[in-house]
Amino acid sequence: MPDFPDWPTSDWPRPEVQHLTARAAQAITTHLAECEAAQDVTPEAAAALKASGYAALCVPPQLEGDPLGGLGATLSEFAWVQEQLGAAGASLALVLAMTGQVLGSAFAARSLPPELLLKVGRAAVIRGALINAVASEPGLGSPSRGGLPQTALTPDADGFRLSGHKTWATGARALDFALVTARTPDDQIARALTPLHAPGVSIETTWGGSLSLRGSGSQDIFLDRVRVECGDVVPPQPQHPAHPAWFWTALAGTYLGVGTATLAALTTYVRERVPTALGQPLSSLPRVREATGRISAELAAARALLQEATRQFGADPSVARLPLLAAAKALCTNAAVGAADQAARVVGGAALSPQLPFERLLRDARAGLTHPPTDAEAFERLGGALLDAERRETQVP
Repeated sequence: MPDFPDWPTSDWPRPEVQHLTARAAQAITTHLAECEAAQDVTPEAAAALKASGYAALCVPPQLEGDPLGGLGATLSEFAWVQEQLGAAGASLALVLAMTGQVLGSAFAARSLPPELLLKVGRAAVIRGALINAVASEPGLGSPSRGGLPQTALTPDADGFRLSGHKTWATGARALDFALVTARTPDDQIARALTPLHAPGVSIETTWGGSLSLRGSGSQDIFLDRVRVECGDVVPPQPQHPAHPAWFWTALAGTYLGVGTATLAALTTYVRERVPTALGQPLSSLPRVREATGRISAELAAARALLQEATRQFGADPSVARLPLLAAAKALCTNAAVGAADQAARVVGGAALSPQLPFERLLRDARAGLTHPPTDAEAFERLGGALLDAERRETQVP
């Protein structure tokens, strides 16, 4: 496990969060290679991820007096955990990140009915149940761009029926629940909590041959008149700031971890590699030392912004704090891409060998660029917030 010198240490994060993170990281490192080879989350890996207890991370200790027994991680703690898990292996770290951000945002925003929060919270704590929100569809593309899903939620005599096709369901075969976005008969968007072992649910392998995150098992989910109880449907509602905040933090922390792992792998390699023509370690070369320094500085800058953005949102969970979090996601993913690219240049042809971690890190880092918000959107949000604030301050009454 790489060292993380720029995060506070000792009693922060809380010891129980550190212990949970160590268990989850161990599960990832133990099963990452088999999942990469299978290009899916294997049953053994899924069982280990659940047994680590990670799912309890973002569940609060109680909800309105009802005990839940979770750790109630803050957004800053969540970012810390995800960097370490991303360093252990981005494919499986992202499976866990999706559970963390769904639960963290749902409890922070109270965006699910209390009965549903208790249901998923207890399942997460008691049996490590994993959950993801699935919204993307073949015709819709990224839901962040708007549009109505084709997946339909229709009333039935005993509740509702859910039918449709969802794509890019990270960790699909490892999930216990999916929070499925669907169109209602009046063309509104609702969400349905769906057990993924229910009759009518099938998962098709579509992730084989993916460039990045090969072990994440981001397969397609098909729903054929799946029965949904009335109490498991979340009616249309405006988006709460907690939802993008937790999602962007999940991505920022995970991909920052990819960059951290790259730096750790590079320093080990250049210290140990002694070419016969050189007669001393690669770490003695000025260009290698410069590249290492650049990577370290870029990662430290990204980490500092993520720390500050999560701290600000934790103190004031409002829309006004979202632009800095969006920028943190962009900076962290780009720092990871830069680290992987510079490391590959230093290592040379050996970086393309599967015997070393650099080719996997190079592939996985680039996946961060595909998640919303895009770089353009992230920095436009931050720049717009700054310029609009300055305009208001300079206006004469």
